[in-house]
Amino acid sequence: MKHNDAPRIFGIGNPLIDIIVSAEEQDLINLGIHKGTMTLIDQARHSELLSFSKTRDTSYSCGGSCPNTIIALASFGIKATLAGKVGLDENGDKYCKRINELGIGNELARTNKQPTGSTVILVTPDSERSMNTFLGANRLYHKNDIVRDTVRDADFFHFTGYMWDTQCQQESILEALKIAKENGTTITFDIADPFAVGRYREQFLNIIRNSCDIVFANSEEARILFDNYDPYECCRSMGKLCETAIVKNGKKGSFISYQKKIYSIPAKGPAVPVDTTGAGDIYAAGYIYGLCTHHSVLESGIIASILAGEIISQKGAQFSEEKSKMLKQELESDAWKNK
Repeated sequence: MKHNDAPRIFGIGNPLIDIIVSAEEQDLINLGIHKGTMTLIDQARHSELLSFSKTRDTSYSCGGSCPNTIIALASFGIKATLAGKVGLDENGDKYCKRINELGIGNELARTNKQPTGSTVILVTPDSERSMNTFLGANRLYHKNDIVRDTVRDADFFHFTGYMWDTQCQQESILEALKIAKENGTTITFDIADPFAVGRYREQFLNIIRNSCDIVFANSEEARILFDNYDPYECCRSMGKLCETAIVKNGKKGSFISYQKKIYSIPAKGPAVPVDTTGAGDIYAAGYIYGLCTHHSVLESGIIASILAGEIISQKGAQFSEEKSKMLKQELESDAWKNK
């Protein structure tokens, strides 16, 4: 560890208010939503979906892919800091309050030029989630918003493919990568979105090859990246580009390539998920937690699989305080090894 007072993990992400809506298959058809994907939407579409959400069972939480990972790590006792941009509005206040309550280092920049971003997540009876994201203030995160010392001093710098949606955000990540590389901060990249891979495939391959230590992808993202339907082969290909490559394959488990040796990690958790929102984010948190607590690659993969299994057993992308406490005790007592 670099400094006692530094965060173990620093993440730059899109802080979003998650609006989780119970929906039927027909609702998706009526709304013209492509099931199981993440779509970026404008303010008019956002208003339309908010009106729809008022007619259905709806819940709210502080989300976003990278923030979900950071929040989970903090709840398991790992010192964490989050950066991103929120509006000078009620949702921005809520987000900052939540981050402060969780004891997470708050490096969220504020702006009055855009409202806080939010995602309307429609969850169908088969637990598949369809995300409609209005980025709002997130789009304005700028490299000048980065607290350079935090990137330099952290053990891990975590970011996701969702940060590639505006030039401004891309530049901020490239700047943070430069600082991280110069200072020996371990760089973890969660690709997080098949559409981002489709749009930025070459850029992502370059970043994985030149900057990343650990990369997370699901089988769909890996397929687009390497033009191969075999998750094992994709993991092998990605493992040639970075030290640790991880390909998640849903209920079939995951593959981890570490220094070109491949480990197969079994899936943990229910055969039928309640809600798959955040499964990848929590898997990343589990793996990074394992490394922070000096577990092996294989053990870290199993912790990741257990936590992903736990998150899909419930609604929403974050654990309750009670559940976090229970899982933290389990992880610290090594009881998870018997699961």
